[in-house]
Amino acid sequence: MDFEYSSEQEQMASALRRFLAKEYDFAARNRIITSGQGCSDAVWQALAELGLLALPLPEKYGGFDGRLVDLMAIMEVLGEALVIEPFFSTVALGAPFLMRGGTPEQQQQWLPRIATGECRVAFAQQEADARYDLAHCSTTATARNGGWLLQGEKRVVLHGACADLLVVAARAGGNPDDAQGISLFLVAADAPGVRLRGYSTADGLSAADIEFDQVVVSGDALLGQAGEGLALMEEVTDRATAVLCAEAVGVLRLAYQATLEYLKTRKQFGEPIGGFQALQHRMVELFIDLEQAYSMVCLVCARLDAGVGPEERRRLASAAKIRIGDACRRSSQETVQMQGAMGMSDEMMISHAFRRLTMIAQRLGDAEHHLERFAA
Repeated sequence: MDFEYSSEQEQMASALRRFLAKEYDFAARNRIITSGQGCSDAVWQALAELGLLALPLPEKYGGFDGRLVDLMAIMEVLGEALVIEPFFSTVALGAPFLMRGGTPEQQQQWLPRIATGECRVAFAQQEADARYDLAHCSTTATARNGGWLLQGEKRVVLHGACADLLVVAARAGGNPDDAQGISLFLVAADAPGVRLRGYSTADGLSAADIEFDQVVVSGDALLGQAGEGLALMEEVTDRATAVLCAEAVGVLRLAYQATLEYLKTRKQFGEPIGGFQALQHRMVELFIDLEQAYSMVCLVCARLDAGVGPEERRRLASAAKIRIGDACRRSSQETVQMQGAMGMSDEMMISHAFRRLTMIAQRLGDAEHHLERFAA
């Protein structure tokens, strides 16, 4: 298969890379993190003006009908710059729920606003004891007066603190671990009864614990069929996993290049330590990891774009996450170790890459989870 990006994909990636180099350097990124806001309105609007927020959306709603391989090119660049904006949460994870499960009215209401940067989306699914099980849901949805009453709590909702719209998984029937009975709802982040506690994750991203206390939503807030939300969640998260792996490739490349530059300049016994054969062998292993990870993501995104059944989709997503998880672990540990104690300081980019790789390895399921899923 062809592992090269098209000219259009290269142009998009180059435009984004130029913008980030000029407006989103290491110092600017740290200022956004320390501000406590979780993201930058100015950067978000710039991404919208570049057309990136509209990339995968349908053309009739202001989008460009982009595919996963198009998103892959963008996510790589975002990974290289360790961008903390809610691009993944909104464009790769949130918007697809509307694209694949929303009614025409829901799509018309929300997708154009996502394309222009007016609406950020977060997926509120994870609960305290759910681990990576999408079927585990204790938050309840009770039908009432033609609408729904939501009650429960979600944990570590990625970019939940800066979201305008929440896609909420709630149980309309059955027991907490039943595959059937889960429904999805569109809930405004500022709706009465929604209480958020925002904080930063280890890699600088924004997250929130969200409580739904007798939250009333109308009947048209239901996304898809009542009680049939699990299949849609699995489809969207499998495709989002492939996009997340593309971000990991960008971070892996950043960590590799930063360490390579360090080995060329750091001297020991009067010689650059890059000349030591033991370190050269370790760098070769990291380069092989990087190339294999890139190839795996290319394969998975291309296969998912071509259209596959649910079983193959699950195996492809899990295979990618297993390979990426292993690469994230080895790269984060090796690159920091080769840069010594400096590699763990906040002043060094490699320490932030270490944290992002560690968190990506856990997000949407770690390697052990996906290995069990793949084998099953």
